[in-house]
Amino acid sequence: MAGRSRQPLDVLSSEIEACRSCPRLVEWREEVARTKRAAYRDEEYWGRPVAGFGDPAARIVFLGLAPGAHGANRTGRVFTGDRSGEWLYRALHRAGLASQPDSSSRGDGLELSGAWVTVAVRCAPPGNAPSPDERRRCAPFLARELSLLGSARTVVCLGAFALAALAEVLEVRPRPRFAHGAVLRVGRYDVVCSYHPSQQNTFTGTLTERMLDGVVATAVRLSAG
Repeated sequence: MAGRSRQPLDVLSSEIEACRSCPRLVEWREEVARTKRAAYRDEEYWGRPVAGFGDPAARIVFLGLAPGAHGANRTGRVFTGDRSGEWLYRALHRAGLASQPDSSSRGDGLELSGAWVTVAVRCAPPGNAPSPDERRRCAPFLARELSLLGSARTVVCLGAFALAALAEVLEVRPRPRFAHGAVLRVGRYDVVCSYHPSQQNTFTGTLTERMLDGVVATAVRLSAG
């Protein structure tokens, strides 16, 4: 991958993966890793917090909500191993930001160019719903991550929760209002808002691949400006 040394990001990743600050999330992520989903009963689950992934020289950061219980909480890589990740990485591949459209495991060979993918909360939450306090406890990780991604100019917020987390980290008031396709200035970043590529949104047609491609194209354009 292009860019400077990954060492500072590797240090951050190690700290994220060792975190046990939120008892509710620790209990849930580890319970899911023990009981597993039947389809993955022969796999060893990651069952820990999940760090960001991508190109350290990225100009675009894609910010999601939290690891999926049987996605990143299983595979150990953000947006990997579930339907949300399938949608996201297909879109990144179509835009030339990902080396392949598939994201099944940490060893699948996927590389990103010009993009970094991360989440506001690092542990899989019950009901896919972290609390505001859990988001605040994770905020220092996101703040450090953004500071280390010095080339980043644009953030794609995948859902209102991600936008709220970004505004909180950047201490922006009043908090910007989320709308799919909205382009905002939040702190030092151009921000593009998108519905999260969750099954709830993609199965119902709330988010289509064309809509997601449009968001990614806007982010690419802004990041090059």
